[in-house]
Amino acid sequence: MGTAERSGSAEGGTAEVVAAVAAPQAPRTSDGRPGTGSGRGTDGGPASRPSAHQVDAGGELSKQLWIEEPARRRRMPDPVRTASVRAVLIIAVTLLQAMIAFFCTLAGSWLAFPMVLSSVASTIAATWGALDVWVTRQVWYQRHGVVSVPSSTARALRRERRVARRQARAAERARERIRRRGRAGQLSHP
Repeated sequence: MGTAERSGSAEGGTAEVVAAVAAPQAPRTSDGRPGTGSGRGTDGGPASRPSAHQVDAGGELSKQLWIEEPARRRRMPDPVRTASVRAVLIIAVTLLQAMIAFFCTLAGSWLAFPMVLSSVASTIAATWGALDVWVTRQVWYQRHGVVSVPSSTARALRRERRVARRQARAAERARERIRRRGRAGQLSHP
């Protein structure tokens, strides 16, 4: 961390704050030179990962705010993420209602019975939410061709797009052929 020191000037009696930030020391090799500290260099070991520290123009180490690392998994599709967030919120409310119903039952409160009824209804909604995530995920995979099965609708969509591209290329070639033929019959250019 950093330390702050307060020093006053003798002439004006004003105080100025000097902040000294202690930068972490870079690891050193056995011969005293700055190094990776692990003995491994560019062979793909941990030493080749990006460092949280950078050396600025003055040779001082400055700490970065963050290091961007590649994601371990691909990002969930938007509809699937929306359904899963909705399911998590419904499940959280259901657990909260169940806990309130339990404590109201222990306390003998009149609120216990309505809370039990609402907990049952929320349990049904939470089950629907979890199934919704699964169904949304399966539908997305089917439509976007991630699952390679004969019933995939993405296969038919890709086939239609291929046919449309072929037809567009054939039409363009025909127009170009007609354009070339028209120029070949001209004796002079206007």
